[in-house]
Amino acid sequence: MLSHWVGWAGGTRESVVENAMRAFLAFLLCLILAGPAFAADDKGKDKGKATDGQYVNIAPVALPIIVNGQLINFVFVTVRLNLSPSASVSALRDKEPYFRDALVHTAYRRPFVVPTNYTLVDIPALKARMMDEASRIAGPGVIASVELIGDPQPKKVTGLPRPRGAPPVEKPPIP
Repeated sequence: MLSHWVGWAGGTRESVVENAMRAFLAFLLCLILAGPAFAADDKGKDKGKATDGQYVNIAPVALPIIVNGQLINFVFVTVRLNLSPSASVSALRDKEPYFRDALVHTAYRRPFVVPTNYTLVDIPALKARMMDEASRIAGPGVIASVELIGDPQPKKVTGLPRPRGAPPVEKPPIP
């Protein structure tokens, strides 16, 4: 005598209700997995941007903090180059490795060190020098501005030497 379960290759003795339940559960699973895509918030897309899609994001880069010829720390940054409206976005996105390479080279030539804190980078200097390098690579008038995406993230926050001119460390009183 045959078993009531033959398997996927053969037929089964499942009822129409069981097939409908299985299809409904598969549909429900698809809705649950696709839910975050439908719930995405479109409000923040154009926040702080003068142009829509006219930018090149540079992959995150570790910039060195070098003091007196000694590597003290790395700070990770993500840079966005905002382009002029007449710029060719696709052509400039293809040059992203050149922009990243220029950022790393300029950071090693003259590090973006904040003299009182070895976990930060000098953001105005980074923007100014990256603007010069990006304009050299892309051409004059193509780069509108340079901005940092998010906060710079240091590799180390403890165990660093104390910078000259840093405020004294206040230790809380022992109770």
